[in-house]
Amino acid sequence: MILQRYIGVSVAKGWFLVFLVLGAVFGLIGFTQELDHTELNYNAIEAAKYTLFSLPNQLVSLAPVIALLGSMVALANLDRYNELTIISCTGFSPAKLLTALAVPTVILMTGLWVCMEYVTPQLQQSAEHERKLLRDGNQGWIPGGGVWSTDGRRYIHLGRMSEDDVLGNISLFEFDESRELVRAVWALTAEVSKDRHWLFQKVREKVLVGDVFVTRGYEELEIANLWSSDELPTLTLKGDSMNLSVLYTYSQYLASNGQPTEKYLNAFWQRLLMPLTVFAMVMLATSISAGATAGRDRSFGIKIGIGAVLGILFYLGTQIIFSLGQLLQWNIPLVALLPALVILTCALLLLRRMRW
Repeated sequence: MILQRYIGVSVAKGWFLVFLVLGAVFGLIGFTQELDHTELNYNAIEAAKYTLFSLPNQLVSLAPVIALLGSMVALANLDRYNELTIISCTGFSPAKLLTALAVPTVILMTGLWVCMEYVTPQLQQSAEHERKLLRDGNQGWIPGGGVWSTDGRRYIHLGRMSEDDVLGNISLFEFDESRELVRAVWALTAEVSKDRHWLFQKVREKVLVGDVFVTRGYEELEIANLWSSDELPTLTLKGDSMNLSVLYTYSQYLASNGQPTEKYLNAFWQRLLMPLTVFAMVMLATSISAGATAGRDRSFGIKIGIGAVLGILFYLGTQIIFSLGQLLQWNIPLVALLPALVILTCALLLLRRMRW
């Protein structure tokens, strides 16, 4: 039990060390890039705060690489000073070694799922919201000309979203089966409920009656089946910055309206199954670094170099797999799971040949 705890703590320290190193590197790169976009009240201090709040979401995406490098650093360091050789001589079996590594790995996997649902998306959203507020003031204009959505026959454009998620400058266009415009609505503001009903306020509506558009005005007009209030803060974010639950419900909403869902389903399954890739990476690092017969100082640097190369190859390989999956329209969950399966297979083959 003591040896298992010692190995588990050593590996956790390795992960934390790599986490700090990659955090410093990517944080510095991100901060330097943000300095090029300082304007109005968005100064260097605010750019540093934005970088600090958005960095956790970026590092969560790098969790497989952190797990690989951190495990290799910890195990190679133990092997470097012959600690693994001594541990193996005590009758500590390979099964116990894997158990010692599995416990902190499962904790890490659980922590990643919690972070992706309750922590990092909220930090990212807070950072994006604060940056937009400092750059644009209280007007709440959405960058890039606003956000569009469609269900095939209805198109809606959202131009403004205030600090408290009050919507403004809203345009909606409806078409019939022959693609002819039959209705156009403009609203100054709108209130949104969780059941996807929007209450448009200060409304001007044009409806096709016969061959003539008739204009009407309303103080309020309710329209159903639009974005929910939970999805509003994420509309200007990338898919990998959304909560897992929001990604899934939004993709279901798109599917119910006949809209393309691949972008959000890909992001959902990749993030949902990413902790499994972390587990596979730890197993791979174990098979490479826990050879208790090495015990040479020069092997430490070589193993770290191997870990860095494997991390780069993993990143490139997953991007190729995900791109091919989208291009060839493969099963989305299978494509998301494929990197973990490939890595785990290689790890198991190497573990069978590992000398202990």
